[in-house]
Amino acid sequence: MHDFILAKEIVEEMLKITKDKNLGKIKSVTLEIGSVALAHDGFPECPEDLNVENIRFGLESIAKNTILSDSQFIIKKTRRSDWRITNVEV
Repeated sequence: MHDFILAKEIVEEMLKITKDKNLGKIKSVTLEIGSVALAHDGFPECPEDLNVENIRFGLESIAKNTILSDSQFIIKKTRRSDWRITNVEV
């Protein structure tokens, strides 16, 4: 579930970037994705490893019918605890 929420967040950020920078179709988006820290059931935050294939599926599903529908998502796992967009090819 966290994979899908992250994919939604990434697509929303990419749509904002394409609008703000007045970009056309995006060929590819390169991402670095680490673990995500979660707090649940009253316990302190703990890192959860994300599944790259689940994230890719989420990205492609959410991006359908948008300017990102034909974009290739290149995902690199990192040791970071967050995610970031490292390259956008138009």
